Amino acid sequence: MLKIGLTGWGDHPDIYSPSSSGKDKLIDYSGHFPIVELDATFYAVQPERTISKWIAETPANFQFVVKAYQGITGHLRGALPFPSIEEMYAQFTQSLLPLQQAGKLAFILLQFPPWFDCTKEHVSEIRSIIDRLARFEIAVEFRHQSWYSVEYYEKTIAFLTSLNAIHSVCDEPQAGSGSIPLVAKATRKDCVLLRIHGRNVDGWLNTTGDTNTWRKVRYLYNYSDAELGELKEVVRELQRQSKEVVILFNNNSGGHAAQNAKRFQKLLAVTYESKVDTQLNLFEEDL
Repeated sequence: MLKIGLTGWGDHPDIYSPSSSGKDKLIDYSGHFPIVELDATFYAVQPERTISKWIAETPANFQFVVKAYQGITGHLRGALPFPSIEEMYAQFTQSLLPLQQAGKLAFILLQFPPWFDCTKEHVSEIRSIIDRLARFEIAVEFRHQSWYSVEYYEKTIAFLTSLNAIHSVCDEPQAGSGSIPLVAKATRKDCVLLRIHGRNVDGWLNTTGDTNTWRKVRYLYNYSDAELGELKEVVRELQRQSKEVVILFNNNSGGHAAQNAKRFQKLLAVTYESKVDTQLNLFEEDL
């Protein structure tokens, strides 16, 4: 089983109906893809009314990959905006229960920052996080190259397997210690994640300017047919190891993610039938 989607639904003009307003973007998106990465949860714990709205706007067979709150994964280096760590986890967990109960929560993605290297302290921290989120399925993505060094590569895969965590395989620029190689290894037989970030080395290394400026450069990349062919072989390898492969395109900066994902659907002969009435198929030929 292959599920192809994008990271977020707000920056993909190619898949919106001309008659839609901004509030219809998720509805439009769900007519094209069966799964999406929910990034809003990284920046703040979402209120129940917002989660309920997203559940109502998507078909029964639609799912969300929820990006863990930044305070959980160590992106916030200052004081947490919660009375305690326990309260942070309690609020985050509570916010996701409606998604889980509706059967629309695929898993939580723990994406660790580039400075989160392979150390005993960080290994213990991962154990603690997964223990606190034990009621959910968890995927783990590293950004520091040390986890895949010759010394630790096999131990990293074994570690994730022992935790029953889903391995997030990444296609991204090879730009030093703050990036990881593409390691096509599944750590569970039922699911593996492939996140596709683009291959813009200069953009990946450019951290100047404010957050919005930096993001516009970092994920600016349009995959060629040949490169998508390379990724097709990666997917076939992952299929030999795991029943379900979830594929998320994150090269959103230039609006290429939706187009690339559509081309990849065709390349892999993946079809998706939304269980809501839409007119979004009008755009298929242009994608």
